[in-house]
Amino acid sequence: MTTSVTLKPGSVTLADWQEIYRGAGVILDEQVRPKIEAGARTIEAIVAKGEPVYGINTGFGKLASVRIDSSELTTLQRNIVLSHAAGVGAPLPQQVVRLVMALKLASLAQGASGVRWSTIEHLRACLDAGLVPLIPGQGSVGASGDLAPLAHMTAALMGVGAFLVNSELVPAEKALRAAQLEPLVLGPKEGLALLNGTQVSTALALAGLLEAERVFQAALVTGALATDAAKGSDGPFDPRIQALRRHRGQAEVATALRDLMKGSAIRASHLTNDDRVQDPYCLRCQPQVMGAVLDLLRQAGDTLETEANGVSDNPLVFAETGEVISGGNFHAEPVAFAADMIAMALCEIGSLAERRIAMLVDPALSGLPAFLTPKPGLNSGFMIPQVTAAALVSENKQRAYPASVDSIPTSANQEDHVSMATHGARRLVPMAQNVANVIGIELLAAAQGCDFHAPMRSSVPLENARSALRAKVQHLDDDRHMAPEMELATALVTSGALAAAAGAVILPSVAARAE
Repeated sequence: MTTSVTLKPGSVTLADWQEIYRGAGVILDEQVRPKIEAGARTIEAIVAKGEPVYGINTGFGKLASVRIDSSELTTLQRNIVLSHAAGVGAPLPQQVVRLVMALKLASLAQGASGVRWSTIEHLRACLDAGLVPLIPGQGSVGASGDLAPLAHMTAALMGVGAFLVNSELVPAEKALRAAQLEPLVLGPKEGLALLNGTQVSTALALAGLLEAERVFQAALVTGALATDAAKGSDGPFDPRIQALRRHRGQAEVATALRDLMKGSAIRASHLTNDDRVQDPYCLRCQPQVMGAVLDLLRQAGDTLETEANGVSDNPLVFAETGEVISGGNFHAEPVAFAADMIAMALCEIGSLAERRIAMLVDPALSGLPAFLTPKPGLNSGFMIPQVTAAALVSENKQRAYPASVDSIPTSANQEDHVSMATHGARRLVPMAQNVANVIGIELLAAAQGCDFHAPMRSSVPLENARSALRAKVQHLDDDRHMAPEMELATALVTSGALAAAAGAVILPSVAARAE
């Protein structure tokens, strides 16, 4: 990872957003300054003319017909921020808020929002100083922008509310002073530009996508390892099967699974003396299910990359003609659809993995000792970890109901159709964590299953994955405290260490636009 990412508004890649999410600094390309200043001059000209233009010298939403005197325009912008900072609930994670700030920076820097260069510099300076606004996670319906959460972000820039500084909660004015920054004083339209837009829902969806990518890659490793543990066949991964179906993701997953199992002595041991005709679907249909997941994640990633490079506040400034036009770019329906797709993908990754765990602990299906313990009865082995996996999978199913099909009118029916993208995206990281726990349990169970085939070994990639686990968790003989070992296994999943241990056979990052 680089230490910083240079934002070139309109052409930022998913890989760039991923680096920012993982902690990289942000540099704004200075070449955007002329466009920003042209947009700000357009707003100045409109104020000078005195003609009523929405968001500049009028009220907001249902109050758009109320004209505001030029002497009160600064107060108007301050009022909209403070009145809209009405969120509730647990704060958004700091790495998500940093992503929100960077997304807002990239949007404003395209010059279509009418903000001044000094305002953009203030936002960038706060990001650079490690000042992370405290943003409650609930309160946006995902249309007319993420108003409440973005208002909390903007209020902090103004010295109202709080920042998280090195994970410590600090009053906003005090934190700005410590960073040698003055509280932001908003010019005409700037409050509306800062709190309007889809940056919160987009940041949450991007975070969900990036965490889904990690569990997806780890699930390929544990799926291959579980197949070996059950002495399953790699025949279903034959490229000729995938070619007849013609789905890109399916073919790539099958290739990855073949590569992961290539050279396995366990697989070779039953090529000629196994009377089983077909494996259960959780093994045999991995290319079909996980391939569909891969295709879906790529589609969601394409949507989110487009959204992250767009301008989604309202009204928009067109400096070349001097016009300010109201529209609906703040409606987050594309983000809502992407979030729903990611939620479905996460459900299926976990569901398939849980079925493999259940198969491994059942001696009738796996041919292994009951619950993967050498002394079943005296020991329970992996009985309850499988129950935990089932609970997590069920919880994710309950969370996966599509958010995008819901709508509720707001703002006295002026905003009469909304996307619900924000809470649709906010569920994704917790869902990904549930799946990571399931994959962690599968890693433990599959490694334990392969242990019973000693002295035969699996393939080099899978043995590397087992070694990464065994460096932290030893083979289970007699029952012991399982929860800490499950945490260690899950950490290998969420950190990306498990996929890295298995080597270059893992699919390329899905956080990149498909060519």
